[in-house]
Amino acid sequence: MTRHAEPTICRFYRLIPDAPTPRRADRSADGMLSTRGYRYCEALASASAFGWYIYPPLNFSLVWDGIEIAWTYEGAEDWYPLRGAQFPGFRQLFEEFAPDPVKLLAPTFLADARDPGVVQIWSGYLARTAPGWALLSRGPANIPRTQGYEHFEGIIESETWFGPLFTNIRLTRTNSPVEFHVRYPLFQVQPLLRECYSEPSFDVAEWAELSAADWQNFEATMKPNTDQMRKLGHYAVGTRRRNRKGS
Repeated sequence: MTRHAEPTICRFYRLIPDAPTPRRADRSADGMLSTRGYRYCEALASASAFGWYIYPPLNFSLVWDGIEIAWTYEGAEDWYPLRGAQFPGFRQLFEEFAPDPVKLLAPTFLADARDPGVVQIWSGYLARTAPGWALLSRGPANIPRTQGYEHFEGIIESETWFGPLFTNIRLTRTNSPVEFHVRYPLFQVQPLLRECYSEPSFDVAEWAELSAADWQNFEATMKPNTDQMRKLGHYAVGTRRRNRKGS
């Protein structure tokens, strides 16, 4: 029986040649989940694996003194004030390959915002999603924040908006370098159907509106938790079994 290829939901276009390839987000949150969470908490593992990791295109560092931001990168000779920085050598590459009307539109690698400590970081990619789909850009799911910055989240209408795939961060530490490495995810993008965020409807029900079937479903969900001898991860096992049947 021939299995049809799944449709492509998102296509990434690499403009910086050596930028790390995006990869499917990991159920173990890039190895940061505890073994117990990974094995037995399907909700946690599924959320961690939703979407794709996007990496920095090179190793670099930022430092913020509370007013000004400076940056440096692997192989640089010094720190440089950040006003708007091109990826090293990229402008020449872009002018070589881009058609004439856009040769002067090379995306900026780093750009400081008007808000204190806020920096926009380009991944080196463009992205385009299938009709009806968008991308949620956010910090890597369930990976502890060990560096001195936090992510902004944003939804990109990448079906029609075809531009640099970037993230915005806010530096939260001053007078100490904040490092970014090509081995560690910089941010995570997750595919969303437009109807998921275009003011979806909801309502609120009261006690009297719970049916007999609702209570049976509630009992089926809660009763296993009262069994002290139940196997760990029963929810995970059931969810994986249903997913296999649905695939």
